[in-house]
Amino acid sequence: MAAGGGGVAEPFSPAGVPCAFSPQSQAYFALASTDGHLRVWETANNRLHQEYVPSAHLSGTCTCLAWAPARLQAKEGPQRKKRKSEAIGTSNQVDLLALGTAVGSILLYSTVKGELHSKLISGGHDNKVNCIQWHQDNGCLYSCSDDKHIVEWNTQTCKVKCKWKGDNSSVSSLCISPDGKMLLSAGRTIKLWVLETKELYRHFTGHATPVSSLMFTTIRPPNESLPFDGITGLYFLSGAVHDRLLNVWQVRSENKEKNAVMSFTVTDEPVYIDLTLSENKEEPVKLAVVCRDGQVHLFEHILNGYCKKPLTSNCTIQIATPGKGKKSTPKPIPILAAGFCSDKMSLLLVYGSWFQPTIERVALNSKEPHMCLVRDISICWAPKVETAVTKVRTPMMNSEAKVLVPGIPGHHAAIKPAPPQTEEIESKRKLGENEVSIEERLGALDIDTKKEKDNLPQTNSFPVLLTQGLESNDFEMLNKVLQTKNLNLIKRTVLRMPLHAVIPLLQELTKRLQGHPNSAVLMVQWLKCVLTIHASYLSTLPDLVPQLGTLYQLMESRVKTFQKLSHLHGKLILLITQVTASEKTKGPTCPAQKAKLVYEEESSEEESDDEIADKDSDDNWDEDEEEKGSEKDEDVDEEEEEDAEEKGEENGEDRDVASEKELNGDSDLDPENESEEE
Repeated sequence: MAAGGGGVAEPFSPAGVPCAFSPQSQAYFALASTDGHLRVWETANNRLHQEYVPSAHLSGTCTCLAWAPARLQAKEGPQRKKRKSEAIGTSNQVDLLALGTAVGSILLYSTVKGELHSKLISGGHDNKVNCIQWHQDNGCLYSCSDDKHIVEWNTQTCKVKCKWKGDNSSVSSLCISPDGKMLLSAGRTIKLWVLETKELYRHFTGHATPVSSLMFTTIRPPNESLPFDGITGLYFLSGAVHDRLLNVWQVRSENKEKNAVMSFTVTDEPVYIDLTLSENKEEPVKLAVVCRDGQVHLFEHILNGYCKKPLTSNCTIQIATPGKGKKSTPKPIPILAAGFCSDKMSLLLVYGSWFQPTIERVALNSKEPHMCLVRDISICWAPKVETAVTKVRTPMMNSEAKVLVPGIPGHHAAIKPAPPQTEEIESKRKLGENEVSIEERLGALDIDTKKEKDNLPQTNSFPVLLTQGLESNDFEMLNKVLQTKNLNLIKRTVLRMPLHAVIPLLQELTKRLQGHPNSAVLMVQWLKCVLTIHASYLSTLPDLVPQLGTLYQLMESRVKTFQKLSHLHGKLILLITQVTASEKTKGPTCPAQKAKLVYEEESSEEESDDEIADKDSDDNWDEDEEEKGSEKDEDVDEEEEEDAEEKGEENGEDRDVASEKELNGDSDLDPENESEEE
């Protein structure tokens, strides 16, 4: 009944790692951590039962796992005949555990022997395995992958029985019907297949994102009076990546109804789901959903027809550390998995870290809508210093060796040949001198850290930068992306960004809209693209209104003042045009002017004598023109007459003679008189 959220885990995330309880009374809990190790824990005493490290645990990390059904495990084992006592002993053992890897292979691990049972690889998948399902009767194994195919395996011969294309994109989840004759598969859309013929029987709408979990919720249809063909009338549940709604679907006799009949709403993306099957129409379905935020939501509902409004949880369970002292605050402890016990009245909770999880049984007799369990997990496992130091060995590697980095298949760091210092270190050990320092040990490894940093994958992709900036709240990275003015680049970035980053992006845009008007102009372009491209995703969010309330109020206040600003803008334009028009009409008029005085130079005998005086008089004439160029020509005549009078009084000459000489252009003035005139 337990279904792990395999295939959707992020590296080193607190929840979402592939894990599952054993089918027989949940005696064991298997967890495949992100370092490639498989650990099997005993749920009764919280003790590590087994640990298995695959040979390719770095490049082919485990992406999903599934326990073999209890009935099947009783049938398998050695081929020799057994006595009844031996058969009973074998049926109580938990045996095979199937592991799907990132490179497309499937490993069958035997927990009884504590070693690898077999490996399914030939003719299978070419890409990451997303989900594994055992058939409860015939011992077959079904797997789906990113290569768009579904494979049916024979676990006895380790060969492919059948392989068919399940979707146009990657197939992310599988589920077998209670009678074992039908198979549900899902990428984004959900399909129901007939296992015998591999034909498509029904088609459902599905989710906007890849489906991460599929589970049947009922064994019998609600209307028990009608004949039952094994599938018609049954309900099943689906959850998707970055989707906070769990949809419930019903297999109808007609193929018209493709939409969900009801939905359950949770606080975050579901990473682990467990439920109790409803065996009749009066028995409610109990549902335990572990979300990525580390909470568990419990639902209890009788499935009977269509329900329009999403159902909320009856109870929410959280775990936190005790706050030691007045200043310290309690910190939440993430819950990794939750499974119903056989009595259906208690719950097994797995919480803490994936390296050392804590397993606890909690009774569900409380009717409170919210439970917060206070637990102290500060005492965690840690290796002793002496043990860690003595087990360190300095590897001797040549230049052809490659070191794989966890999490990135095929990524390697450059290794230099071993330097001659290692001989000195070994001699120190043999002679029993002082302990070799950590610095010398790291020098012996001699990993070129600079090259390793250069070889790390770097990208200038805007969707990746935007997502990283929103998660890390990096102001410089967000500025680099959000300050772009290229509209096509903005559209491509919004189109390719992951859906879980849409709401944080809208919140960041809301903050920036309240800032400087110049940056707000760019933010409006981003906001327009987000709302138009991701409108369908935003409409599925149940709490969209409170999340975007600030943005709505901001836009409403801006729109209210827009009309007043438009009126003011129009009035200002009208005033400016009137002012410019009046200035043009009041401009100074320059009428056509005719010269009243014309000066013509004539030759004379006294020209050589009066050459200096002529130059000085010309200079005075130019200076008068520059100083009084803006005045009218009438003032020039008056000034000339006044000058003539002064000259006549000084030299004792007649006024008429002086005026005639001035009109004829002759000047008998001395340089001394000219200086006085100036």
